[in-house]
Amino acid sequence: MKLDTISVEQVAKVIDHSLLKPEMTEAEIVAGCEVAMKYHVASVCVKPYYVPLVKKLLEGSDVLVSTVIGFPHGGATTASKVFEAQDAIANGAVELDMVLNIGELRSGNFDVVREDIKAVCDVANDRGAKVKVILENAYLTDELKVKACQLCEEAGADWVKTSTGFAPSGATLDDLKLMRATVSPKVQVKAAGGVRTLDALLDVIEVGCTRSGATATAVILDELIQRKSAA
Repeated sequence: MKLDTISVEQVAKVIDHSLLKPEMTEAEIVAGCEVAMKYHVASVCVKPYYVPLVKKLLEGSDVLVSTVIGFPHGGATTASKVFEAQDAIANGAVELDMVLNIGELRSGNFDVVREDIKAVCDVANDRGAKVKVILENAYLTDELKVKACQLCEEAGADWVKTSTGFAPSGATLDDLKLMRATVSPKVQVKAAGGVRTLDALLDVIEVGCTRSGATATAVILDELIQRKSAA
């Protein structure tokens, strides 16, 4: 992607600044929110426990609060995911990145997977929040990636997302192209896992991603600013 076709502001609004490492401290969450606000990214994505803090920290900014549901393995019961979604939204989250039931998808129990996703999407839709469904492509065949995308759209998801970032592999351009080709224009695509450089982020944008998880947000956007200044 040519740099003159996209602004720093547009690139920043693709980034969900990820603060999901299990060992992260409260001080690191605060510092991460400061980075997110400095660069005006799309959202900060944290574990549910930190949603109230992040809502307070981001208040008055243009950065959204997002969190994870059924993370990172997708194996919680639907009732647990629904409660987690309700609680997160009540605490201030406006975007939910939920993990579908990977084992049931691989077992071919597609109705179960669809209803699990739909239950969370229904909660979100009723409360004005949006849902990104994590497929965890590292464990799926291409056929199951396609099926998962179809189930997500049928269930009312707003995004399909490649990965948690905690599996053996993350986003690939081939997977992103496949996902973009599978869902209709009303469903967006998010890359996650391994997008650590400016060039990698520009590549995922070029194949149709509207969001990408990132931990190297400052490095990526600083390089973009420098390249544009030098152009």
